[in-house]
Amino acid sequence: MDRADIARLIDEKMRKAMPYQDFKELTNQMAVNGKTTGQEQTASLIQYTVLNSRRMKRWDKTFRIPNATAEIIKTIDRPIIWLVLTESWCGDAAPTIPVMNKIAELNPNIHLGILLRDDHLDLMERFRTEGALSIPKLISMDRESGEIIGEWGPRPLAATRLVKEYKEKHEALTPEFREELQRWYNADKGLSTLHELLKLLSLE
Repeated sequence: MDRADIARLIDEKMRKAMPYQDFKELTNQMAVNGKTTGQEQTASLIQYTVLNSRRMKRWDKTFRIPNATAEIIKTIDRPIIWLVLTESWCGDAAPTIPVMNKIAELNPNIHLGILLRDDHLDLMERFRTEGALSIPKLISMDRESGEIIGEWGPRPLAATRLVKEYKEKHEALTPEFREELQRWYNADKGLSTLHELLKLLSLE
C-alpha cells in the first residue's frame, strides 16, 4: 500500500471515527453493563474498562495545559487529522487520550477521532509498534496533503522504559505492575504525554 492509499484509508476511517466524548460515553456504558469493547469479554478486561471510565473522568477534571503552551498550540494553521486506535480496556488510553483531547479542543485545525482497534485491524496492521498491535496508537496526518506527519503510542517514552524493564525481569505485566504504572501516570500529571505530542506537532 503506497502513501496515497494509506492517506485514503485514513481519510475513510476518520469519517467513521468517534469524537472523544462519544468514546468516553461508550466506555462508561460498557462499564455500567459489565462489558468491554473488543473481541474478548474477560473479567479482567471488563474490570479495566470500569477503571478507565473513572480515570478518564478524573483526567478530564484535573489535567490542565499551561497557558503559554496553550497559546502555542493555537498557532497551528494547517488542518491535521489525529486518528486514534484503542479499546475501552486499554490502561494506557485512560491517562493519554484526555491529553490529546485537551490539545485538540484548543485548535479547530486539529481533528481528533477515535476508532476501536479490533473493528479496524486493516488500519492497525499498518501502524504496529515493534511488530505488536499496541494501543493507544495515534496517527497524525496533514488533512490537505495526505502526508503522514508521524505516529505516537502506546505510552510516553519514560513509561515505555518502565514496561520494558519489567518485562525483561518478569516476562509478563502483572496487575500489581499495572497499578504501579498508573501511579507513574498520576505523578507525571500528563506532562510527558503533552510534551511528546507537541513534538509530534513540531511545536517543541
